[in-house]
Amino acid sequence: MSEIDLTNDEKARYARHLILPQVGEAGQKKIKSASVLVVGAGGLGSPVLMYLAAAGIGKIGIIDDDKVELTNLQRQIIHSTSSIGELKTESAKRRIYQINPEIIVEIFDTRLTIENAEEIINRYDVIVDGTDNFATRYTISDCCEILGKPWVFGSIHRFEGQVSVFNLNGSPNYRDLFPKAPPPELAPNCAEAGVLGVLPGIIGSFQANEVLKIILEIDGILDSELLLIDTQTMNIRKLRYNANKEREKVTELSEEAISCALGLDEEQSLDVSDTKENMKEISPLEYVDKVKNGWNPFFLDVRREEEEKIVTLPDTNLRISHTEVPSRLEEIPNDQDIVIYCRSGARSAMVANFLKMSGNYPMEIYNLSGGIHLWASTVDSSIPRY
Repeated sequence: MSEIDLTNDEKARYARHLILPQVGEAGQKKIKSASVLVVGAGGLGSPVLMYLAAAGIGKIGIIDDDKVELTNLQRQIIHSTSSIGELKTESAKRRIYQINPEIIVEIFDTRLTIENAEEIINRYDVIVDGTDNFATRYTISDCCEILGKPWVFGSIHRFEGQVSVFNLNGSPNYRDLFPKAPPPELAPNCAEAGVLGVLPGIIGSFQANEVLKIILEIDGILDSELLLIDTQTMNIRKLRYNANKEREKVTELSEEAISCALGLDEEQSLDVSDTKENMKEISPLEYVDKVKNGWNPFFLDVRREEEEKIVTLPDTNLRISHTEVPSRLEEIPNDQDIVIYCRSGARSAMVANFLKMSGNYPMEIYNLSGGIHLWASTVDSSIPRY
């Protein structure tokens, strides 16, 4: 990071940094010279982006392929009501320039994948994880290990959050702490499990703090330490961890390595793919039309109890959380067609696959494509989307 001068306006803007012994003018020049990539412009990305912009990071990159939805606004504070329907990257960029027009913002309207990760990540000094899925997180981890880039991890769940720094000057990496991702039922995302709106603001602020400490090269960085925060009990603790000396270092990005971390070997991945190809899907409009013409399938809701209280589709016969289906098969009839739904169609697809592969259901099994989201868009716009 090469040093550059500060203008008089910048000295005024960052005055409270300049009087900090740990920052000063030399430190602010480091901040101005630095570049940071934030993966995800959602709950965690929002405070990270806003605070790093305010701090004067010279170049900020944002990668996200999603659009702003009403349900985001409870926690994704970089976006506003007027941003609904807009790409999150564009919405975030506009807000950042309102905070600090003197910095550079680069946006990538795509997902981070093994195909584009090295090219994008290599352009930045520090990487911030603002994602909500393990596949992207392992991609960040592997790519940063290959390129020698430090990255700041953050995760949230209901009232709890975690923060750590990986791959800083040879410090342990994510795979040392988490060799395998937990199964989906033990690590649901915010849409499935819920999250207190202020939590990503707290965790994201801690992440931004770690980024600045890395750039300023000051003591106390959370490398080799996992910060655990419970905002309900206000219990805060740190867990130390070490590198796994027996772990083989990552030298190239591959689908196989990501699948292995997610608990899928090559054979299992093929099995899932084959099942999805054979699995039947039905759109909400097709379902409604067939029911009007006399079709009488068993309509199964596989969401959680808390979600059922928000909205339930008409003529639902039974609600069973997708994690409970294997232990409650006797409640699901095998003498009529079955249509399965959830919020977006992902969990219901898993259940449809499971029932089909069990061999106990000779009738047709359908996944309601798009779930409640698509139902609200195409059948009944009055029902809440969450």
